[in-house]
Amino acid sequence: MAKSKRREKNAGGQILELAGCNLLTISPELMKQLSESHEPVERKLTPEKAKSADVKWLELDEKKFRYLVNEDAMATEKTAEGIRKFAGDIVKLEKLVASKLS
Repeated sequence: MAKSKRREKNAGGQILELAGCNLLTISPELMKQLSESHEPVERKLTPEKAKSADVKWLELDEKKFRYLVNEDAMATEKTAEGIRKFAGDIVKLEKLVASKLS
């Protein structure tokens, strides 16, 4: 299986692992893939599970946050990639709206 197809298949599984999480942004391709699936979806995330989770609370100011993000190459790269793509999508949307208004 090609790398991009493996990633695509895995992305659908990752979305299902977030079942129960509100306000996710999901690509149209994954939405189509999920809507065509007949597999049952088990809710993975619940308020009850969140309340009972043993999560270490981090006391962060901006300096500590930036340090931790910079220590995680994937977080830094993915955040930057997301910002670039979001900015590019804003430009596309502005052009689309402008073309509809003229």
